[in-house]
Order: sequence, then structure tokens, then C-alpha cells
Amino acid sequence: MDFSRLLKKASLAGAFFMSVIWLSSAQAFCPAPASLPVFQVERVVDGDTVRLTDGRSVRMIGLNTPETGKQGQSAEPFAEVAKRRLQALIAENDGRISLQVGEQDKDRYGRTLANVYGRNGANLEAQLLSEGLGYLVVVAPNVALVGCQQTAERIARQGRLGLWRNSPVQAVQQINKGGFAVIAGQVVDVQQNGGGLWIELQGELVLRIAPDLLKQFDVAAVRRMKGQQIEARGWIVDRARGGGLSSGQARWMMPITHPAMLGL
Repeated sequence: MDFSRLLKKASLAGAFFMSVIWLSSAQAFCPAPASLPVFQVERVVDGDTVRLTDGRSVRMIGLNTPETGKQGQSAEPFAEVAKRRLQALIAENDGRISLQVGEQDKDRYGRTLANVYGRNGANLEAQLLSEGLGYLVVVAPNVALVGCQQTAERIARQGRLGLWRNSPVQAVQQINKGGFAVIAGQVVDVQQNGGGLWIELQGELVLRIAPDLLKQFDVAAVRRMKGQQIEARGWIVDRARGGGLSSGQARWMMPITHPAMLGL
């Protein structure tokens, strides 16, 4: 990618997305650690993934942006906007970024997991979250910036920016496919067994906290959610695919990976 050419376009993108509130508090949210290594970006793959000139793909920790169109599918709303915004932010840094690699350093696709910073020490995940161009996602053990990234997303949500302009939160009854979603529904039951903690919502959705993740949660507080209206986010799995749905089971299941992905 010719980042000098992209830089000429960055001022227009920056003028559109500039957030005075974020700029005044960005480094207070997620200050960059000292002496991080700097790398050159070859290209921006999408709103939360970049490819470096050393051949590595880097998946940004704490951020999930809408999916760009792949395999003949249409891009999700704000997918291309998020990608262009990340291109502009990196162009403003002459194509260079600093990385804080996560405690878990690779995902199942072999991508490097890292928090990404610009030249001024600003966290780029928080920037995109504060502009409503992605959702906060939290997967242990890479949880170092949860608090500040939550604050960044809250700015966008309260200001109805980007994805939050028209609420993306779905009712359980609206679910019609797998993939990432933010849902709201009433808890009708909470059960625990060898498979973990199961939170059944009214409709065809159950949330699952795996046994090895339970230590992160206040299980008593989760049990008290019964009867309450809650919000959850994560990747929905269609258990009917491949004949994996047993009699009496909810069709849709969402693994919950951290307390920040679940709340009243």
C-alpha cells in the first residue's frame, strides 16, 4: 500500500471522524507502554486486522468491526467505513504502528493478537470504539485494556455515533443467523453442570460460560439475573447445523468469554 498517497486522503476522513472528546482523553484511556517495538504496515485487511511487511497478520485486541464483503456476500454496515478509518489512522503515522502483543499471542488462524498504537501513543482500538466503528470484545487472557476500551465504546454509544446511531441491539426473537451480535432478552433460567454455566433467555437462545472461564465471573450475581432483562454480546452458534440440536435445546447458543460481554 502506498501510505504517502493514502495520507492525502486521511485529512478528509479525519475531518469527518474527529472526536474532540476522544482526543482530549485518549491517552488517559489507554496509555501506551514505554518502548514498544515499531512495525511497518503493508496493508489494512479490514477494520480490525492489518498485515505487516514482515508477513504477519495482526488482529487488534478488544475490537470487532463489521465484516467486509467476502465470498460474494455484501459488506455489513460500517465495515468499509471502519476499514477506511483505520487506513487513515495508519497513514497519519506514515504506515507505522507500535504493538503490545497479548498474553495469548496468536489466534486460531495464526494471526498475532496485539493492542495497536499510533505514533503519539494513542490506542487505535479505543479510537475506533469511540467513533462507533466497532464493538468491544473481551477474550481472556488478553484483558489489559478492558476498562479504558469500555469507556471509549461508551462515548460512541452515548453520542449515538456510527454503529450506535441506530441501535444494533437485537431481541432474541430477531436472531436468524450465526455470527457476532449484541442481543437483549429476559433470563428465564440459570443452570450449572459439567458443561459450565448456562443462561437461558426467553426465546431460542442460551448463553454459555465454559467451566474454565467461571473463575472470572461472580456466579452468584449471574444466578440473580434470573427474571432480569440483560444484554450480551458474542458470536452466535446455530446448533441446528449438522444435526447437532438435541430435543428441547435452544437453537442458538452464544459463548460468553468475559464479564464485560454480559450485563444488566
